[in-house]
Amino acid sequence: MGSSFVLHKPGSPCLNGKVERSQKTDLEGFYPTVDLKAADLENLLSEWQHYYNWFRPCSSLGGGKSPDERRLELSPVTPFADEVGKNYHLEKERLRVQNYYDEICDSQDLI
Repeated sequence: MGSSFVLHKPGSPCLNGKVERSQKTDLEGFYPTVDLKAADLENLLSEWQHYYNWFRPCSSLGGGKSPDERRLELSPVTPFADEVGKNYHLEKERLRVQNYYDEICDSQDLI
């Protein structure tokens, strides 16, 4: 296949859950419908991915909308990057730290 395997950071359960859910969806929705020895397997996978991302109803996207329907719904209220950049002022923004423990320590230093 054309894509490469990408490892994610060890000890990151939020990513593990997403990967495992994606694999479960593929196991239930894609693999039972194809011959894994088919010459056009890569095309079949591409078609599945297109269906999955554009047309498949998803219960977590507000009443069974497809991912594309949700994208179109949010599009009018989603600012463009240049608009965000124009309204961003570094001196007025609080720096957000990924590590929650570091953020707590920093805030206690201010007290």
